Amino acid sequence: MHLFNDTVANNIAYARTEEYSREQIEEAARMAYAMDFINKMDNGLDTIIGENGVMLSGGQRQRIAIARALLRNSPILILDEATSALDTESERAIQAALDELQKNRTSLVIAHRLSTIEQADEIVVVEDGRIVERGTHHDLLEHKGVYAQLHKMQFGE
Repeated sequence: MHLFNDTVANNIAYARTEEYSREQIEEAARMAYAMDFINKMDNGLDTIIGENGVMLSGGQRQRIAIARALLRNSPILILDEATSALDTESERAIQAALDELQKNRTSLVIAHRLSTIEQADEIVVVEDGRIVERGTHHDLLEHKGVYAQLHKMQFGE
C-alpha cells in the first residue's frame, strides 16, 4: 500500500474515484483505531504525511491503510503479512482494526504471525509450496502438526 505526499484525509479517501464526505473519512479512521494519533497531529486529518507516509510510524501507516480499505468496503480483502513489520505493541493496537476490516467479507490473509489468523473460519498451512494442513485454529492445534509447532514456537506453549 502506497501513501502519498498529501493529507491524511486524502490518503484515506484514495480508495475510490467517488467523493467521500469528511464524516465517512473520519468514521473509517475511527474504525481503524487511527483517530487517536490523527487528533494529536497539528492539523489532524489535514496534516501532510510525506511521501510514503514518512512522517508516520509503521503502525500508523498500517492503520491509514486499514482506514482506506474500510472506506472502500470491497467484498473481498487480501492481506499479505499485514502485521509483519510491526512490533508486538503496534500489532496489538491494529489487530482490532484488522478484525473490524474482515467483518462481513471474504478475506484471504497471508501471515507468519499466527495471532493474525487465529479467528479465521479456515486456516490453510502451506509448506514448501504445498498444502500440508487445513482446519480451524483449534483443530490444527489438536492435530499437533506443522501449525501446532509454529504456534508453540511463537507463543512458547
